[in-house]
Amino acid sequence: MKKFLFTLLFFIPLLGVSQSALMEENTDFPDGLHVVEFNASFNETNKVEWLSKLSDCEVQRVDITVDSRWSKEYKIVVVPTLVVFNNNEEAKRFQANIMMSMEATRKEVQDAIDEIIMEAF
Repeated sequence: MKKFLFTLLFFIPLLGVSQSALMEENTDFPDGLHVVEFNASFNETNKVEWLSKLSDCEVQRVDITVDSRWSKEYKIVVVPTLVVFNNNEEAKRFQANIMMSMEATRKEVQDAIDEIIMEAF
């Protein structure tokens, strides 16, 4: 009976919680190649438009204003910042300029991804 009550108390609050909200609780990214855009809601106009067009990796957007742990843990000092993670370790970082706009091009980021993949062989 105690296990049943514990299960109910644990899972009931999770009902209706989105996957992104759960991701906020766990700042580790899954194994594999991931490109994460760290941005803030006040800088939405400068989001990286071509992020979803990157290939051979998973992509994700993280709003650091939702939970400040993101900016602390990953040392985000300017938004947007793109971080390429390989098996949950930072492999490459691209930061915005003083105008909070990404200067790195899609090709530069894709080249970094391709280089990480080639190094694995």
